[in-house]
Amino acid sequence: MKSSRLRHRLAGTAAVTVLVGAGALAAAPSAVAKANVLTINKVAMRAPDIQVKVTYSCDPGMNHQLVANAIEINQPGPEEPVAAGIIKTDKLTCDYDNHAAQITMRTLGTPFDKGEKVKVAVFYFDDDGFSYARQETVVVL
Repeated sequence: MKSSRLRHRLAGTAAVTVLVGAGALAAAPSAVAKANVLTINKVAMRAPDIQVKVTYSCDPGMNHQLVANAIEINQPGPEEPVAAGIIKTDKLTCDYDNHAAQITMRTLGTPFDKGEKVKVAVFYFDDDGFSYARQETVVVL
């Protein structure tokens, strides 16, 4: 009879340990799963510029910038419209959580026209010149 009680206690202790461990994992911040993520939510023309709304997440202490570029596709000739924008490091909130940002891309050279097909890319750019977490989309303005 004593061995049966001991087994029940050990089984109960093991079950409580597993549940407590699972609870601790569930309550822990999901830092690894969300770090340095980008999502393009919306692209809109605000003549003569283009705005892109993004959701981003980054590691605390990261020293990088959030960059957006746009280029017209299927444009014959060397004068294709391009646009670029940036959010500097000190304007990003890096705490593993998701944050919304809007980047206004300034048009360089020939302006974009309504109805044009544009490829938009957003990415992080660090001090060493590396880009990562690149996301792209194609939209019609």
